[in-house]
Amino acid sequence: MEQWATGNMGTRTKRSERCLRCRMHVTLCICPSIPRYLLATRLVLVMHHREAVKTTATGPLALEALPNSEVRIHGHRDRPLDFSDLDVPERRTLLLYPGDGVPVLSRDILDLRPITLVVPDGNWRQASRMGRRLPGLRHAEMVRLPEGPGTEWGIRREYHPNGLATFEAIARALGIIESPAVQAGMEDLFRLMVQRTLQSRGCGC
Repeated sequence: MEQWATGNMGTRTKRSERCLRCRMHVTLCICPSIPRYLLATRLVLVMHHREAVKTTATGPLALEALPNSEVRIHGHRDRPLDFSDLDVPERRTLLLYPGDGVPVLSRDILDLRPITLVVPDGNWRQASRMGRRLPGLRHAEMVRLPEGPGTEWGIRREYHPNGLATFEAIARALGIIESPAVQAGMEDLFRLMVQRTLQSRGCGC
């Protein structure tokens, strides 16, 4: 059963209420369309605490489709993150890094070990800084996505020409690590999210 953000009904209309799962306005909720992928790949989404509260953050929606995933909040001085628990011999940790000079993620570089995929959430600049500062990730191998189509996320401005929404980056990475079918299903959900978001802003989409 879905949970809804209600607030004070005297000051908030139903249009302003948001679903606590998909973060969309309740009248545009996309929860019934969220697929469920039980994958060997484990997603660890790293969000800055300021990013985590934004309704335009796309990473949390990916978590809803991937039960084998978690979010870790970065940026609280009194609660520093440590990723050393991910350093286990039976799994291989890949850090998705948006920059040049690191290997391109491809099937050729994978082995038989299941993957723990660490994805920093934020714009290109934030994600690149965060990826180099996360403690306990010395064992992780940095990889970048191959070149591909531009982003379909027109809600927030991305200044880097190769910038993608976090959800898009996760979907493309899983398309390589897992299967194109997983990528296609997640991208269908992402397009629905974009459509409903634009609709909520009166774009008539």
